[in-house]
Amino acid sequence: MSPLAVQLYSVREQAAVDRRAVLRRIAEIGYGAVEPYDAHLDPDGLAADLEATGLRACSAHAPLLDERRAAALAAAVRIGADTVIVPAAPTEWFADRDGLERAARTLNGAAREAADLGLRLGYHNHWWELEQRVDGRPALEALEELLDPEVLLEVDVYWAATGGTDPSALLARLGRRVRHLHVKDGPATKEGPMTAVGAGEVPIVEALVAAPDAVRIVELDHCATDMVEALAASHTYLTGLVEAGRVSP
Repeated sequence: MSPLAVQLYSVREQAAVDRRAVLRRIAEIGYGAVEPYDAHLDPDGLAADLEATGLRACSAHAPLLDERRAAALAAAVRIGADTVIVPAAPTEWFADRDGLERAARTLNGAAREAADLGLRLGYHNHWWELEQRVDGRPALEALEELLDPEVLLEVDVYWAATGGTDPSALLARLGRRVRHLHVKDGPATKEGPMTAVGAGEVPIVEALVAAPDAVRIVELDHCATDMVEALAASHTYLTGLVEAGRVSP
C-alpha cells in the first residue's frame, strides 16, 4: 500500500518560510510521502529535509519541456523519486491531432531520457486536456493512444471534473495507464477556491474506486481556509474511507 502523499505546491507559502517545519507538520498529520514541484532548485537541501522528517518522494513534478530537463531529472534521482511528472503542457497541444502528435513526440522523448536514469515519466492534466476534444473525445484520451506504453498518467480528478468529464468514467477508460491521482476537492470550477477533500463537489469516492491501485496525492492549489488544516481534514477523510471499507487501502 502506498502512503498518502501531499503535492508540495499546496504548501508553497509555508515552505518559503520554513520548509523543514512544514514537512514535519505533514508527517505529524500522518502523510508518508510528498510530491515536490521544484526539486531542481535545491535537491541536496530537499533530500536532507525529507530524510530528517521521515517522508519520501513518491514522485516529482518537474520542468521537463525546456532546458531545465537535465537538472530536473538529476534532482529527482537525488531526492529518491522514481517517477517524474510533466505538470502541464500548452493548451494548443490539445486543440487538434497535429498538436497531440507533437505532445506525444515530446513526452515519449522525455520518457526515454528519464528511463536512462531509472525514472518513469508521466503527464498531469488540467481542465484544457478534457475540455478540448479531438476526434470527438477528450483530448487527453486521444493523447493516451499516442504515448509509448511506459509513459504513465497522473489524473487530477478536480480538473477532470472542471473540464466536463466524469472522473471515475475517465479513469475506467484509461485503466492501468493511470498510476497516480491528484485528489482534490471544491466546486469544480476554474476560479472557485478548493476545499478539504470530502467537503466539495468532486465525486471522490467513485474516483478512488475506479483507480484502486493509483498513488493518492492530495493537492489544493489554493484554499479559502487554512491550508495545513485543510490537508489534515483531507487525511482524516481519506483514511476514514479506507477504515469504513468504502475504498481499498
